Amino acid sequence: MSAAPNVAAPKNIDDLAFATVRELAELVRTRKVSAMALTEMYLERLKRYDGALKFTVTLTEERARAQAKEADQEIAEGKYRGPLHGLPWGAKDLLAAKGYRTTWGAGGFENQTIDEDATVVQRLDAAGAVLVAKLTLGALAEGDVWFGGKTRNPWNPTQGSSGSSAGPASATAAGCVAFSIGSETLGSISSPSTRCGCTGLRPTFGLVPHTGAMALSWSMDKLGPICRAVEDCALVLDAIYGPDGKDRAVKNAAFNWDAELDWRKLRVGYLRSDFERIPGAQEEEQKEEPAVSEEEKKKREEQRKRREAFQVRAAYDRRYSDAALAKLREMGVQLAPVEMPKFPYDAMVAMLTAEAAAAFDDLTRSGRDKLLTAQGEDDWPNTFRSARFIPAVEYVQASRARRLAMDAVAKVFEGLDVIVAPTGSQQLVITNLTGQPALILPNGFRGGDAPKPPKEDNGEDDNIGGPGTPVSLTFLGNLYGEAKLLALARAYQEATGFHRKHPKLS
Repeated sequence: MSAAPNVAAPKNIDDLAFATVRELAELVRTRKVSAMALTEMYLERLKRYDGALKFTVTLTEERARAQAKEADQEIAEGKYRGPLHGLPWGAKDLLAAKGYRTTWGAGGFENQTIDEDATVVQRLDAAGAVLVAKLTLGALAEGDVWFGGKTRNPWNPTQGSSGSSAGPASATAAGCVAFSIGSETLGSISSPSTRCGCTGLRPTFGLVPHTGAMALSWSMDKLGPICRAVEDCALVLDAIYGPDGKDRAVKNAAFNWDAELDWRKLRVGYLRSDFERIPGAQEEEQKEEPAVSEEEKKKREEQRKRREAFQVRAAYDRRYSDAALAKLREMGVQLAPVEMPKFPYDAMVAMLTAEAAAAFDDLTRSGRDKLLTAQGEDDWPNTFRSARFIPAVEYVQASRARRLAMDAVAKVFEGLDVIVAPTGSQQLVITNLTGQPALILPNGFRGGDAPKPPKEDNGEDDNIGGPGTPVSLTFLGNLYGEAKLLALARAYQEATGFHRKHPKLS
């Protein structure tokens, strides 16, 4: 770990709400602050802000107080378990916790209980962490809409927190837990971390066991920490990674966090064309077909306006990406321009769709999918049904192409330790398909001159925040290369300090 921070116990415990794991750990270790005091503080904040932000499915108060009491007693006896001992955390409600609901955020599953603790929950218990809440996710890991409403972004509560790790990101950003655990299949840590200004780690596929977690895509699901600082992610990952003898996808790979690793010696690349490209920009406008109905004309006009507004916001946000590259060069990082190999990545996503439909085949066949909150054209009920028409041949071809892409992307990383990328670029799809780890961190805040956000948040874009909301940057690593990835990301975070800013909650 990094050197012990010099932090004093405040007169008002609420002043620690936004402290990092490393800071809280030192206060608890030295018994300047008790685990029980932190637990009561975070429980009270969860209750205070849930009405506005809707990030809690279930508070685990009885369990939390028992764990906090045990932690304080053990620490007093000199039985300190490590940096997570006594720290309150929140679990995305797709992780099973014995004795409590595990709802998956979905209508029809509101009272579901699973009589076991997920491996990640067991490991955090062993580390002495205190589970205070089961936090929201969009229904069956889709978006930020769950059976109790829409989870909100603490920086702008008129907007959703994005998904599907909606609750973990919102609660962490709002200072209502010390850290949280989310999951990602295709952006579900990255997207809400961006929207809520959190630091989120999507580990290598097959590093953290998925046992006891809802399955969406067996070949793409990843569990990882959502925190306030990079080192926090490292400390949490250290507690949850490695084989459990049940999840066969997990490899016995090492993770050795060294806060003093010399990041100046790392080989770093950046996705040049992704930084230069303005997302959504098109080389030429599509010509309108001559014979269309008035309703279709209106629909196309609305789409055109949305596309143009997106491009204006993306052009504004590009200044933050440019500033990030300039800052890294100022730090002495030699950035080598690289490109991701060209493959039909979007077509490969059919594998995710097919696996998700298979995971919830009984839901579709029974007709219980009508109980899910979202019932639009692109929502799970319709997606699961239409996925049944994906030919087996196309699934196999997508799998073959994906393997070729994995090999090609691995070659890009052969001479590099870390690649810097815009968060919302094509790399998000690519690296979720190939399994590379990613660290997403806040990269500044939009100024008062930022384009105004749309009146309605449709959940499709992360860049709609408007003035005062955060933007993000992504650091990508080699498979099982989390230690080096986190070292460079931490250096950048310490040099910029954006993670120290937090939303003003009423």
